[in-house]
Amino acid sequence: MTPPDQPGASAAPTEPEEADRLRTLLNSRPYRKALVFSALLGIPVSLVAFLFLAALHELEHLLWVSLPSGLGLSTAPWWWPLPLLTLAGLAVGLVVTRLPGGGGHVPAGGLHAGGMAPAALPGVILAALASLPLGATLGPEAPLIALGGGLALWFRNLARAPDTPQSTALLGAAGAAAALSAIFGNPLVGGILLIETAGVGGPQLFAVMLPALLASGIGALVFTGCGRWTGIDTGSLSVRLGAPTPHLDIGDVIWAVVLGVVIAAAVHLALSGGRRTAASITGRPVLRTGLCALAAGVCAAVYALATDRSPADVASSGQSTLAHLAAHPHAWGVGALVGVLLCKGVAYALCLGGLRGGPVFPALFLGAAVGVLLAPLPGLGVVPGLAVGMAAASTAALRLPVSCVVLVVLVLGGAEMIPVVILAAVVAFITAELLPPGRLPLPPSPTAAGSGSGSGPGPGGTTGRGPRSDERDGTGGR
Repeated sequence: MTPPDQPGASAAPTEPEEADRLRTLLNSRPYRKALVFSALLGIPVSLVAFLFLAALHELEHLLWVSLPSGLGLSTAPWWWPLPLLTLAGLAVGLVVTRLPGGGGHVPAGGLHAGGMAPAALPGVILAALASLPLGATLGPEAPLIALGGGLALWFRNLARAPDTPQSTALLGAAGAAAALSAIFGNPLVGGILLIETAGVGGPQLFAVMLPALLASGIGALVFTGCGRWTGIDTGSLSVRLGAPTPHLDIGDVIWAVVLGVVIAAAVHLALSGGRRTAASITGRPVLRTGLCALAAGVCAAVYALATDRSPADVASSGQSTLAHLAAHPHAWGVGALVGVLLCKGVAYALCLGGLRGGPVFPALFLGAAVGVLLAPLPGLGVVPGLAVGMAAASTAALRLPVSCVVLVVLVLGGAEMIPVVILAAVVAFITAELLPPGRLPLPPSPTAAGSGSGSGPGPGGTTGRGPRSDERDGTGGR
């Protein structure tokens, strides 16, 4: 660089201010201490997350496999979801009304960044344990984010570290990434998802994400070690394709655009239904949450009666069912695919507003089911249909296009479908953003640090990314 006192100094390029701020931040002692703390934090948070997922997995197996078998039933009968989901709804209603934090964020509001108040964690855990193993059409990612972020803040308070908005955002993201490190089958997804969910940019982006990625990588090591040492299966989102991967052509590109629009509109409708469900429950939460969960159970029972398949296809997150669908797409007839789309779609909308969990896994399954159903269309195919469907549905549900592209590519296990995955995600994102926003407000979200509940913004002082802000708060503005 030309010194300032030499000719031409004023025309010489100067280093951007943002880079200077980042260098200053990385050289600061408090931030380096935060990196070390995040690395250490990843170990206990990942252990707790591992135990939480293992408990969910074991409870689900107990309720849907071992208990029917103990009663002399070969599989869960068609009526099985009715009592389980009714019990889930009543339990969640009690948690929402009696415990701080309302059991966590309403799933219809999308994912939120880490940093939930530690006082809200018991309610989050109980609501998730009541919802997910008993048949809620939701995934475990939202409770994991809340659990990881809340534990991070609890450890911060335990260590008497400074309590500032910056530390809340940074440690909340690191804890959430550590908890998410294995559930998506790859720690990279958790880090990228937190990038978009946190909603920050510039130096703040790197400041938040370096600890998050560090804790996420350590969390993946802990998850892997715990799984191998204990032999316990917690489940991870990965599939093995049961059809050969074809070469893309113009037909796949056209269908990626068309399906991106259609699937985004359908998922938008489900999210709007979830908001309406949440608004209808606020008057008498226990009774109405129980009725809402019972209605989701009726959807699963109707599906089982109509298709002679397991009601768990509907009354579940869709994680294991997605793996079966991808590995054996031709084992699903047209009737079964249409039935699971209709029944699981309605159950998804009901659970988004009434129970507690995350919106990712059911959206991935529904998108995959659409792709398999429409695979015989001219110029499409099973594998491109799966890729396009999952990318469009997950992006429309989360409004996090980069995270969803990475997630779908890693789930598919190859790079061949990246072009149509990106195209479908972008088209679905634009479609979802342009559709008329919902106007119904969601119940107040738990605040970030220091209190168990409240009506403030999402964790870390910011509203989590998901459906548009005007859809979340009902104000109609950005």
